[in-house]
Amino acid sequence: MVTGNSRLMAKSEPRMPHGNAATRLFDYRSLPAQPPVSRPSSDEGTGQWWKRIVVCGDDFGMNASIDAGITRLARLGRLSAVSCLAQGATFSDHGPDLRGFDLDLGVHLNLTQSLCDAGQTSTMALPVLIARAYAGRLDEAWVDTQLSRQFDAFENVMGRAPDYVDGHQHVHQLPGVLPRLLQLLERRYGSHAPWLRHTAPGMQDGIPLRESAKARLVGALGASAVARVADRDGWRTNRRLLGVYEQQGGGRRYARLLQRWLHNARDGDLVMCHPALPGGCDALASQRVAEFEVLARPELGDWMRWNGVRVARPVCQQRSVGV
Repeated sequence: MVTGNSRLMAKSEPRMPHGNAATRLFDYRSLPAQPPVSRPSSDEGTGQWWKRIVVCGDDFGMNASIDAGITRLARLGRLSAVSCLAQGATFSDHGPDLRGFDLDLGVHLNLTQSLCDAGQTSTMALPVLIARAYAGRLDEAWVDTQLSRQFDAFENVMGRAPDYVDGHQHVHQLPGVLPRLLQLLERRYGSHAPWLRHTAPGMQDGIPLRESAKARLVGALGASAVARVADRDGWRTNRRLLGVYEQQGGGRRYARLLQRWLHNARDGDLVMCHPALPGGCDALASQRVAEFEVLARPELGDWMRWNGVRVARPVCQQRSVGV
C-alpha cells in the first residue's frame, strides 16, 4: 500500500482486502531514501534511479477543448492518468478516444458543478457542500444517487471499471462523501477496488505562499481521512499531491510553478493539471490553454531529466465491469 504519510509506510503491513503487495501503486521499501534532484548522468532506465510521478489531466468530458488538449498530451506521453467527468457534456462522445492510450482512467466525482447532462441530479455550491459535510447534514440518499449515476455513466462509456477515483474540487474526501464512496466501491468492485487520490500536499520548497497555503487547505479538508482508511483497510493511494495553485497567471507563471513541482516531486507523487486547447468557454479557459502550452513544450522532457523524474502509470490490474 502507498499512502501520503511516511508514518503509515513505517508501520507493519495492514490488512489489505483491496489488493496485496503485488498490486501496490509504488513500493518505497525497495528504493533509495533520497531520490536525485539534479541532472542524471545516464539515460533513463540504464543505471539511474528515476522518481516515478503520476501526471493527471483533470476534467475530461467537460467540453471538447479540454478533451482535445488532454488527448494531445496523452499522445505526447506527457500524462499517465486522466480524470473523467462521467456526466460531462462531451464524455460520451470522446471517452472512447482514451482507450488506445497507456493511461489510468478515473472517475472525477462531481457534486458542485452543473455539466449540462440531462441525467445529472442537482448539485450545490462548494462552500455549501463543505459546510453541510462537516456539519453532518449531507443527505445520504442524495450522495448515493450522485455516486451511482456517475459510476454507471463511466462504465457505460468505457465498458469497464475505473482505475481510480478523485473529486472535482476534491469533494471525494469530504466527510459524508468519503464513507458513502467507500461503501459503493466495496459493493461494486470488491477486492479490485480503484485507488483513491490522496491530497496531502507534496514538498512546497520554493512554492509561493498563496499556492502553498491553498495546497495545505486542500489537504486539510480530507487528506487525513483518506490516509486513515488507507492505513486501516488497505485502500491504495498516490503518495502526495502537487499541482495546486490559483489557476491564473498565464504560461510563464505556470512554467515556473511546474519546474518547482518537478524539483519537489518524490516517487509516487501525483501532479494534477487542467490543460485544454483554445476554444473553451469555461471560466478557466485561458489558463487551461496556458497549461497545455507549457506541458506540450519539447523542453519539458529536459526539465524532467534534470530533476530525475519520469511520468509513470501506477501499477494496477486491468479490470472489467462486474469483476
